[in-house]
Amino acid sequence: MAVVPAALAGSSFRSCTFSRLCLRQSRLSSSALTISAASKAVRIFAISSNDFKIGVSIELDGAPWRVQEFLHVKPGKGAAFVRTKLRNYVTGNTVDRTFRAGESVDEANVDKSLRQFTYKDSDQYVFMDMESYEESRLNASDVGDKSKWLKEGMECNVLTWNGRVIDVEVPLTVKLQVSETDPGMKGDTAQGGSKPATLETGAVVNVPLFINIGEVIAIDTRSGTYSGRA
Repeated sequence: MAVVPAALAGSSFRSCTFSRLCLRQSRLSSSALTISAASKAVRIFAISSNDFKIGVSIELDGAPWRVQEFLHVKPGKGAAFVRTKLRNYVTGNTVDRTFRAGESVDEANVDKSLRQFTYKDSDQYVFMDMESYEESRLNASDVGDKSKWLKEGMECNVLTWNGRVIDVEVPLTVKLQVSETDPGMKGDTAQGGSKPATLETGAVVNVPLFINIGEVIAIDTRSGTYSGRA
């Protein structure tokens, strides 16, 4: 029977112990990472009513809402509060709601993806991911007044919540051609008055008197007003 020298035996023991410690540490680290990942997966983000801004998405009563308007109020007596107007992404309804100053509200997990408006199919608007060619559809009632700014080939942000397409954001400025308006007169200026003009999408806006049929103009979609020649 071979006899292992004491020095070597001690070295072998220390090496084995070190390996076991490393393996245990590795397992603990792996478990910690798993727990951390799971925590992130179920983490719910909250936002304070003091941080409300126009466009912020919050979740109330199991539905996503967009902050349309907000006003911080500090009365002479009593606690401060925030008065808001909210729009339901799903139904399109708007409500007035008041929050306590500093009140915590769940932030809605609304994702945005850039897609191209390709065509209208009956009462649905079809948007396509230009990389995967995946289509998203929105009913005309969901698109609402924004339909008057939509032109085939236009890139828009499509919003999804819990895997469901709920809304579309058109660009802040769109360039559209004038399809119908009274003839412009030489010498007319932007300060000389305005006239209605029908655009290629069917939208009607007021334009300066010098604008003619066939011209491409820029429109501010937030206000629906003429902002210049394109």
